[in-house]
Amino acid sequence: MGVTAEEYLGQWDADRRFNLPETTAGTVRLDVAAHDCTDHWYLTVADQHVQVSRSADDADLVIRADRQVFDQMVSGELHPGAALLRHELTVQGDMRLLMVLRRIFAGPSGARHPRELGRAAVASRASGGRADADDPRRGVADASASGRGTADAREGRP
Repeated sequence: MGVTAEEYLGQWDADRRFNLPETTAGTVRLDVAAHDCTDHWYLTVADQHVQVSRSADDADLVIRADRQVFDQMVSGELHPGAALLRHELTVQGDMRLLMVLRRIFAGPSGARHPRELGRAAVASRASGGRADADDPRRGVADASASGRGTADAREGRP
Protein backbone atom coordinates (compact mmCIF):
# COMPACT_ATOMS: atom_id res chain seq x y z
CA MET A 1 0.00 0.00 0.00
CA GLY A 2 1.17 3.54 -0.69
CA VAL A 3 0.67 6.43 1.68
CA THR A 4 -1.61 6.34 4.68
CA ALA A 5 -4.63 8.59 5.07
CA GLU A 6 -2.79 10.61 7.71
CA GLU A 7 0.21 11.15 5.42
CA TYR A 8 -2.03 12.00 2.46
CA LEU A 9 -4.13 14.53 4.35
CA GLY A 10 -1.11 15.91 6.23
CA GLN A 11 0.63 16.93 3.00
CA TRP A 12 -2.53 18.28 1.34
CA ASP A 13 -2.19 21.53 -0.59
CA ALA A 14 -5.06 23.94 -1.10
CA ASP A 15 -4.63 24.15 -4.88
CA ARG A 16 -7.66 24.14 -7.13
CA ARG A 17 -9.08 20.68 -7.90
CA PHE A 18 -10.54 20.79 -11.38
CA ASN A 19 -12.05 17.31 -10.97
CA LEU A 20 -14.44 18.65 -8.30
CA PRO A 21 -17.76 20.09 -9.44
CA GLU A 22 -17.77 23.90 -9.22
CA THR A 23 -21.06 23.93 -7.30
CA THR A 24 -19.95 21.51 -4.58
CA ALA A 25 -19.59 23.13 -1.19
CA GLY A 26 -19.68 21.79 2.33
CA THR A 27 -17.68 20.44 5.23
CA VAL A 28 -16.65 16.86 5.92
CA ARG A 29 -15.23 15.50 9.16
CA LEU A 30 -13.33 12.23 9.00
CA ASP A 31 -13.24 10.33 12.29
CA VAL A 32 -10.35 7.91 11.91
CA ALA A 33 -10.38 5.23 14.59
CA ALA A 34 -7.22 3.37 15.54
CA HIS A 35 -6.62 1.38 18.70
CA ASP A 36 -8.25 3.34 21.53
CA CYS A 37 -8.16 6.82 20.00
CA THR A 38 -9.87 8.73 17.19
CA ASP A 39 -8.18 11.29 14.96
CA HIS A 40 -10.34 14.00 13.41
CA TRP A 41 -9.73 15.56 10.00
CA TYR A 42 -11.86 18.46 8.83
CA LEU A 43 -12.25 19.15 5.10
CA THR A 44 -13.81 22.34 3.80
CA VAL A 45 -14.88 22.11 0.15
CA ALA A 46 -15.75 25.27 -1.82
CA ASP A 47 -15.07 26.62 -5.32
CA GLN A 48 -13.04 23.54 -6.34
CA HIS A 49 -10.71 24.02 -3.35
CA VAL A 50 -10.33 21.68 -0.39
CA GLN A 51 -8.79 22.89 2.83
CA VAL A 52 -7.73 20.29 5.37
CA SER A 53 -7.31 20.86 9.08
CA ARG A 54 -7.44 18.89 12.32
CA SER A 55 -10.69 19.60 14.12
CA ALA A 56 -13.60 17.82 15.80
CA ASP A 57 -16.07 20.58 14.90
CA ASP A 58 -19.52 19.76 13.55
CA ALA A 59 -19.63 19.21 9.79
CA ASP A 60 -22.21 18.74 7.03
CA LEU A 61 -21.07 15.12 6.76
CA VAL A 62 -19.32 13.02 9.41
CA ILE A 63 -17.64 9.81 8.29
CA ARG A 64 -16.40 7.26 10.83
CA ALA A 65 -14.21 4.27 10.02
CA ASP A 66 -11.09 2.40 11.04
CA ARG A 67 -7.75 3.75 9.92
CA GLN A 68 -7.31 0.76 7.56
CA VAL A 69 -10.53 1.66 5.70
CA PHE A 70 -9.40 5.27 5.18
CA ASP A 71 -5.96 4.06 4.07
CA GLN A 72 -7.59 1.83 1.44
CA MET A 73 -9.77 4.71 0.22
CA VAL A 74 -6.77 7.04 -0.06
CA SER A 75 -4.86 4.50 -2.14
CA GLY A 76 -7.85 3.87 -4.41
CA GLU A 77 -8.26 0.25 -3.30
CA LEU A 78 -11.70 0.92 -1.79
CA HIS A 79 -14.56 3.03 -3.16
CA PRO A 80 -16.35 5.06 -0.44
CA GLY A 81 -19.74 3.84 -1.68
CA ALA A 82 -18.63 0.21 -1.51
CA ALA A 83 -17.29 0.73 2.01
CA LEU A 84 -20.63 2.19 3.04
CA LEU A 85 -22.57 -0.74 1.60
CA ARG A 86 -20.29 -3.22 3.40
CA HIS A 87 -20.74 -1.32 6.68
CA GLU A 88 -17.02 -0.58 6.87
CA LEU A 89 -17.81 3.06 7.51
CA THR A 90 -20.71 5.04 8.91
CA VAL A 91 -21.95 8.40 7.76
CA GLN A 92 -24.16 11.07 9.23
CA GLY A 93 -25.29 14.12 7.30
CA ASP A 94 -25.26 15.20 3.65
CA MET A 95 -24.62 12.00 1.69
CA ARG A 96 -23.84 13.92 -1.52
CA LEU A 97 -20.52 14.89 -0.01
CA LEU A 98 -19.51 11.23 0.36
CA MET A 99 -18.87 11.01 -3.38
CA VAL A 100 -16.60 14.05 -3.16
CA LEU A 101 -14.13 11.84 -1.27
CA ARG A 102 -13.79 9.70 -4.37
CA ARG A 103 -12.52 12.73 -6.24
CA ILE A 104 -10.35 13.99 -3.40
CA PHE A 105 -8.59 10.72 -2.72
CA ALA A 106 -6.26 9.25 -5.30
CA GLY A 107 -7.55 6.64 -7.71
CA PRO A 108 -6.25 3.09 -8.06
CA SER A 109 -2.65 2.76 -9.15
CA GLY A 110 -2.37 2.46 -12.90
CA ALA A 111 -5.86 3.84 -13.47
CA ARG A 112 -6.46 5.96 -16.55
CA HIS A 113 -9.26 8.28 -17.45
CA PRO A 114 -11.75 6.75 -19.94
CA ARG A 115 -11.05 9.56 -22.40
CA GLU A 116 -7.38 8.56 -22.47
CA LEU A 117 -8.39 5.00 -23.36
CA GLY A 118 -10.68 6.29 -26.11
CA ARG A 119 -7.99 8.54 -27.56
CA ALA A 120 -5.52 5.65 -27.54
CA ALA A 121 -8.03 3.41 -29.36
CA VAL A 122 -8.70 6.08 -32.01
CA ALA A 123 -4.97 6.66 -32.48
CA SER A 124 -4.42 2.91 -32.83
CA ARG A 125 -7.12 2.61 -35.51
CA ALA A 126 -5.84 5.66 -37.35
CA SER A 127 -2.32 4.23 -37.49
CA GLY A 128 -3.63 0.86 -38.67
CA GLY A 129 -2.36 -0.85 -35.51
CA ARG A 130 -4.10 -3.77 -33.92
CA ALA A 131 -5.50 -3.89 -30.41
CA ASP A 132 -2.95 -4.43 -27.68
CA ALA A 133 -2.44 -8.09 -26.78
CA ASP A 134 -3.04 -7.27 -23.11
CA ASP A 135 -6.44 -5.74 -23.90
CA PRO A 136 -9.17 -8.03 -22.55
CA ARG A 137 -11.56 -6.74 -25.24
CA ARG A 138 -9.28 -7.98 -28.01
CA GLY A 139 -11.04 -11.32 -28.37
CA VAL A 140 -14.38 -9.58 -28.90
CA ALA A 141 -12.95 -7.30 -31.58
CA ASP A 142 -11.20 -10.18 -33.34
CA ALA A 143 -14.31 -12.37 -33.22
CA SER A 144 -16.56 -9.73 -34.73
CA ALA A 145 -14.01 -8.97 -37.44
CA SER A 146 -13.83 -12.63 -38.41
CA GLY A 147 -17.58 -12.85 -39.00
CA ARG A 148 -18.53 -14.59 -35.77
CA GLY A 149 -21.37 -13.11 -33.76
CA THR A 150 -20.46 -10.75 -30.95
CA ALA A 151 -22.76 -12.65 -28.56
CA ASP A 152 -20.74 -15.81 -29.22
CA ALA A 153 -17.51 -13.92 -28.67
CA ARG A 154 -18.71 -12.40 -25.38
CA GLU A 155 -19.74 -15.81 -24.09
CA GLY A 156 -16.41 -17.33 -25.08
CA ARG A 157 -17.80 -19.66 -27.74
CA PRO A 158 -15.76 -20.24 -30.92
